[in-house]
Amino acid sequence: MLTRLHDMPYGAQITDGGVRFRLWAPGCKQVGLCLADGRTNEQHELILPMSPRTGGWFESTVAEAGTGMRYGFDVNGVRVPDPASRFNPDDVHGLSEVIDPSTFAWRDAKWRGRPWEETVIYELHVGTFSPEGTFNGVSQRLDYLVELGVTAIELMPVADFPGSRNWGYDGVLLYAPDSRYGRPEDLKELVQAAHERGLMILLDVVYNHFGPEGNYLHLYARDFFTERHHTPWGAAINFDGPASQQVREFFIHNALYWLQEYHFDGLRLDAVHAIIDHSSPHILVELAERVRAEVDAERHVHLILENDANNARYLTNGWYDAQWNDDIHHALHVLSTHESDGYYIDYADNPVRHLGRCLAEGFGYQGEISVYRDNTTRGEASIHLPPQAFISFLQSHDQAGNRAFGERINHIGEEALTRAAAAIYLLAPGIPMLFMGEEFAAKSPFLFFCDFGGDLREAVTQGRRREFARFAHFGQGMTEIPDPNAVQTFLISKIDWSSLRDEAHLAWLEYYRNLMKLRSEIIVPRLRGMKGNSAHFEVFAPKCLRVCWQLGDDSTLRLLANFSDTNVAAPESAGQIVFASPSAIPISSRATKSIRAKSILAPRSVVWMLEPAADKSKSSFTW
Repeated sequence: MLTRLHDMPYGAQITDGGVRFRLWAPGCKQVGLCLADGRTNEQHELILPMSPRTGGWFESTVAEAGTGMRYGFDVNGVRVPDPASRFNPDDVHGLSEVIDPSTFAWRDAKWRGRPWEETVIYELHVGTFSPEGTFNGVSQRLDYLVELGVTAIELMPVADFPGSRNWGYDGVLLYAPDSRYGRPEDLKELVQAAHERGLMILLDVVYNHFGPEGNYLHLYARDFFTERHHTPWGAAINFDGPASQQVREFFIHNALYWLQEYHFDGLRLDAVHAIIDHSSPHILVELAERVRAEVDAERHVHLILENDANNARYLTNGWYDAQWNDDIHHALHVLSTHESDGYYIDYADNPVRHLGRCLAEGFGYQGEISVYRDNTTRGEASIHLPPQAFISFLQSHDQAGNRAFGERINHIGEEALTRAAAAIYLLAPGIPMLFMGEEFAAKSPFLFFCDFGGDLREAVTQGRRREFARFAHFGQGMTEIPDPNAVQTFLISKIDWSSLRDEAHLAWLEYYRNLMKLRSEIIVPRLRGMKGNSAHFEVFAPKCLRVCWQLGDDSTLRLLANFSDTNVAAPESAGQIVFASPSAIPISSRATKSIRAKSILAPRSVVWMLEPAADKSKSSFTW
């Protein structure tokens, strides 16, 4: 039987002598181990003293303990769960459960993952993706995702969060899959079911803060946090101060745990611009180096960043495979919707140029002044990186859920422009990412939802409404903004799969499937070996763009896009037409291998052309 186990220095570990329990509690003189049979009422608890060890550690091995037993720790008179709990069946305030990973039988021994250039990501939220809202519910729709043409699933965070519903970014028990979604073995079954279908599965992890409810670390391990740095969530996690090494190890082991014990194919690190570390090596560097050194080198394991600061350095040195490229989303969003408030103000001046720069060079902002960020500079040069170092998307959980009413792009964008935007990001050499339901223009919104208790519940509700108070659109009707804590806010965010019986939604699905098929058959086989400085772009007319890439097999890929509302003379471009929006160019031009200058490019249209290396002279990397 194939088993997988990450050997952790924390928490509950099955040993030959029973179960070893360990807790780092430098703020305590003594710690008690709370034990309860998982089959009995928690009132029948046994509290045993734990032996102190050097460096703030407490340890106890209990011969009578075993799988399924509930446990916690008594610290300074408060019973708390294990911060490295593998499972907390009764939510974040309850006792943890002893899990034996060796009892799960893996069937995917031959799975080694997939090369990065083959990646097409599908981001989903476990609780709203299926009617069941569980890991098993996701498993039931894997065949649909394969047929769609994606090659990787990205789960929004599943680490245990307070309450019955949450986006996942308020997790407090970072090693425990949330019990609302299922047990650890259900998540492992989802992972190997994906692998059996040739799908990679990635996990979103949050290492920049803990959620506001259920985090007990401050009671016994204040060294986890520092007042020297501050983040939007308060005191920063201590990655560079006294005692920070234990804190760093906690997060590094967490990354290794998901990749080894659960066999995930990669991690997406949330909002790393909010991770403050002035030490060397930076925690992001140390984490990546440990992953590369300790995970089986024969596996394709991918590390992804979300980094609003546009730091190219983590991609340049090979530590991370790619970064979410918010710049390309914002440019496509402005072109599709004509919105220009909030952070879109930085792209409203010339969205086509911003789009071209993203497609050809990576970041849209590479050290330029950002008006939205109070006229400060943002970003680093990225033209030297290959296109696959950037993940492109037309929507995501952030870009829908951070709107007051959770509108998706198909709710607010002009259809022809949105279709053109989709054709661009799905066929471009960068790595594309869809957000669940995007492929059939889902009717359901994706709202911000949570389930906090006590005073925090009302504070979050009112804070959400104040967040949008400055928008004139809402006027005095702030109570119209959905209450994040209301169960209905969660329920209406669930994907309505019945809409696929509607012809309009089926037409969108067929459009996406066709684009993904073209990508798989024509674009992906030519991507391996692409380097930086492999593209150039030009805004050749108002709201009109052309981009040219030299692909890994030395073929040339060309894009023509017209986001204007008028016909435009198309620049001469060589190559076979791979894709063209309906009525984008005359049929006579489609029949040839090139678009001549006299060809007309229709409004709101896109044309993709490919010139194989065999058809070019050695010096023909030109328009």
